[in-house]
Amino acid sequence: MGRQQNIDRNAVLDAAEQIVLTHGAADLSMDAVARAAGITKGGVQYCFGSKRGMIDAMVERWCRQFQDEIDERTPPASDPVAAVRGYVEATASINKNSHARAAGLMAMLLQSPEHMETARTWYREHLQPLDLSTPEGRQARIAFMAMEGAFVLRSFGFMSMKEDEWTELYAEIMATLPSPKQKSKKAAKPAAKATRASRKK
Repeated sequence: MGRQQNIDRNAVLDAAEQIVLTHGAADLSMDAVARAAGITKGGVQYCFGSKRGMIDAMVERWCRQFQDEIDERTPPASDPVAAVRGYVEATASINKNSHARAAGLMAMLLQSPEHMETARTWYREHLQPLDLSTPEGRQARIAFMAMEGAFVLRSFGFMSMKEDEWTELYAEIMATLPSPKQKSKKAAKPAAKATRASRKK
């Protein structure tokens, strides 16, 4: 048991993600991850308890990392429109491998009602703060949905898109967003940034 405590949990998750990237979510198993990580099946069970626990950890890590990317691009105490701008910038920065990684994780997420509810909560937290009675709020909602739609189309391979096309699309979506402005003296609505735990169960 003492040896199992030295297992690098993130390295095991890396091995699990590589299986999903290379072979697809259907080939993900405790045995396959153990072989890929060079540990015993018992070691994988020690880290996550079960395959479901491992998938939970994979989805949680991806969501936390992506939220960190959004947070880095969103100034503190920003208004909801600026938070959408941070989301669009973070999504546009995702590279081809990360798109494939996200597609695999989304495929697993869709198999679980609990993960689906987590996703619904995340989207609510990012969209509800927008003031849809204003042109700026409506423009931000359109930009968010356009970027999310493009991300899904590219990630699942429904649409082939070269890097220059992806960059051009990003620029066009950013152009639909209201220009950044100084924060008003009036109290702003809470930013649409979820906490790093917002996608957790």
